[in-house]
Amino acid sequence: MTEKEEKTYSISELAKEFDITTRSIRFYEDQRLLAPLRNGQTRIYSKRDRVRLKLILRGKRLGFSLAETGQLFELYDADKSSVTQLSTMLKLIEQKKTELHQQLDDIKVVLMELVTVEKRCRDTLADAKQSKTA
Repeated sequence: MTEKEEKTYSISELAKEFDITTRSIRFYEDQRLLAPLRNGQTRIYSKRDRVRLKLILRGKRLGFSLAETGQLFELYDADKSSVTQLSTMLKLIEQKKTELHQQLDDIKVVLMELVTVEKRCRDTLADAKQSKTA
């Protein structure tokens, strides 16, 4: 395929493929993460836009903010060798891992507290039931 024959996508095709709303896609466009061509009011998404949408959604699943994803896109656009982008990505990954480990520790503490409170409630309930029958 030549550049002029490159596959393009409509907003509804991308929404269906990625199981998201067209509103979400327009929001990513408003955030300057996607830049479709226009034919009147019709948006025409390129292969590049499709790849970016896939990366946006993957980034969200991994806990990256849209601003962080946008930063990576900007770095890639500025340095096609990807060295800066990959270095930044590694820093972001390390930050996310640290945040997730902290959240995991916090969850473990809350779970232990809930087990303790649950035991107290069950013991108090058992005592209350025993007092009624006595």
